[in-house]
Amino acid sequence: MATPTPPEDPTLLIHAYVDGELDPANALDVERHLAADPALAAERDRVTALRAALSRHFPRESAPAGLRARVEAIARPRTVARPSWRALAASVALAALVGSSATYVALGPHEVAPTQSATASTQVGVLDAHIRAMMAPQAFDVASSDRHTVKPWFNGRLPEAPRVIDLANEDFPLAGGRVDVVDRAPAATLVYRHRKHLISLVQVPAHGQADAAPVRHMNDGYNIVRWTEGGVTYWAVSDIGAGDLESFVQKFRTAPADQ
Repeated sequence: MATPTPPEDPTLLIHAYVDGELDPANALDVERHLAADPALAAERDRVTALRAALSRHFPRESAPAGLRARVEAIARPRTVARPSWRALAASVALAALVGSSATYVALGPHEVAPTQSATASTQVGVLDAHIRAMMAPQAFDVASSDRHTVKPWFNGRLPEAPRVIDLANEDFPLAGGRVDVVDRAPAATLVYRHRKHLISLVQVPAHGQADAAPVRHMNDGYNIVRWTEGGVTYWAVSDIGAGDLESFVQKFRTAPADQ
């Protein structure tokens, strides 16, 4: 089996490298980059320190005492009655029906909207990325209030450049940007300021999905607003009030494209 080619930007693999999730070939490639690039080595040290801080603040909880017994009880083999030929025939017919339905869904003319579980998983990933950034020494990889500096920074790091809007006149000045990993794929994140708070605006490609109006969520004390527009799903995350975050979203959505 051929070893997958790592991305051109090795910083995208630093988190996986620190967590020990890379195969030997990719780990060796990252180590070569680390030896030749002091800035990349510094990023490795930053991620390592952040991982240690997360472990201290969010220690792993032990499983309940009775969990092992329950798991063993579930895993214990059971005597299964031999099904009758009528039950077997019914199972075959049901499998054929389900298979044909699945084929229709997979090959139909329209893309299927993401499931609630997939959306919830993405929400958790977006929130985790925001919290990690807030705990880091700096919440962005490129620090600038100039969209003409922030937007080109993503070139070569992502397949598509994000939409970058200057909202300084609306009390939401641009602070910078970074690349997060959401659902195992790199995603552009813009960082805006609002008084003493920061807002992460994550842009996840959603090709083939219909536009969707903003929906507000709350998770672990953070306000989150999600909407889909122009083939992109936007996730705005912050600890500011729900009304302020909705105001930010409204101003971002209605701003001229060249602003």
